[in-house]
Amino acid sequence: MSLTIGDKLPNLTLAASGGKTVSLAKDYKGRKLVVYFYPKDNTPGCTVEGNEFTALYAEFAKAGADIVGVSKDSVKSHDNFCTKFGFPFLLLSDADEAMCNAFGAIVEKSMYGKKYMGIDRCTFVFDAKGKLARDWRKVSAKGHAAEVLEAAKAL
Repeated sequence: MSLTIGDKLPNLTLAASGGKTVSLAKDYKGRKLVVYFYPKDNTPGCTVEGNEFTALYAEFAKAGADIVGVSKDSVKSHDNFCTKFGFPFLLLSDADEAMCNAFGAIVEKSMYGKKYMGIDRCTFVFDAKGKLARDWRKVSAKGHAAEVLEAAKAL
């Protein structure tokens, strides 16, 4: 399954950093929401992406947009990642891949000639009515947050 423009934000509940539990459809009702998927905590590209979203966090807030990051890592791993880099937004733990599957974020990848299923670095922006307004697939981490911010501001 994969979301397409105009689809509603899935009503999923996940454990999050900071000992929180997040219900997407309820907790972000009436707010713009940026959902970015990344492969793994504390890896180079994922750190760049998280730091760039952090650097622009105040501008996202000014635009009325919240941010959540999603990976299959544990809440403990997310807490360590957030603490190490000072991320001001929540990281959601999707260990059972329910959210990844709902968004179509699990894809076949290849490393050193071996194929495996993993998270595609991708981002989704929902408008204040909870409808998907923009998405990016196969994202390059560097500079991506600025492009997402412009899309969020335009809503």
